[in-house]
Amino acid sequence: MTRQEIETAISKELNRIAPEIDMDDIDRGEDLREEFDIDSMDFLKLVTALGKIFRVEIPEADYGQIGSFNALADYMAGKVAT
Repeated sequence: MTRQEIETAISKELNRIAPEIDMDDIDRGEDLREEFDIDSMDFLKLVTALGKIFRVEIPEADYGQIGSFNALADYMAGKVAT
């Protein structure tokens, strides 16, 4: 899976969870939960959906590593590559 495919999947799920988010306005280095006021349940929905899409396990202990769009894309790229 390419980096672009990963980013597209993340964007699609973010838009599904928070349709008011304009993907062009995302600061890809900022914490998504703070930047767009995503609560813990929505973040969990995002992580769960991405885990299903990519068929990977995302343990709760790793949530601190996936706060920003870029960090999430990097994390998923690493998981998919293994």
